[in-house]
Amino acid sequence: MGIGWNMATKSSVHFILGSKSDYKDLAPVFPDILKSALVIADQVPEEEELTMIIQLNLDDLEKNRKPEGYVRKARIRMVFPLDRKEFYFQSYNPKIVDLGKIRESVTELLAGAGISFDVTEDDDILFDLPSKKN
Repeated sequence: MGIGWNMATKSSVHFILGSKSDYKDLAPVFPDILKSALVIADQVPEEEELTMIIQLNLDDLEKNRKPEGYVRKARIRMVFPLDRKEFYFQSYNPKIVDLGKIRESVTELLAGAGISFDVTEDDDILFDLPSKKN
């Protein structure tokens, strides 16, 4: 995973929960997952806002419900799709945000918590990226 792994051009990295893992299993590590990704993306909000975002997500996770994630317009978003048990980090500027580092950090946190998961990249997700003008 580490050496030779280049995601500089990727725009998303997906963490698909295994059949024996559920949203509630993410609750203990969710704060670290979100903080780690935001630090890597150099996008950490004010402490009060971060605490509120974490708590809102934890309220859902602890009740085994799909949480909101972190969907503000910024360098990255953390999205929990409606139709499947996964979350992904989406980058609007993969040249600035190192999704490879986010992948490694989140992988370590999930594995350390004993959560079963698979990781994929891009997964044919359509993003609302601004079109390039020539």
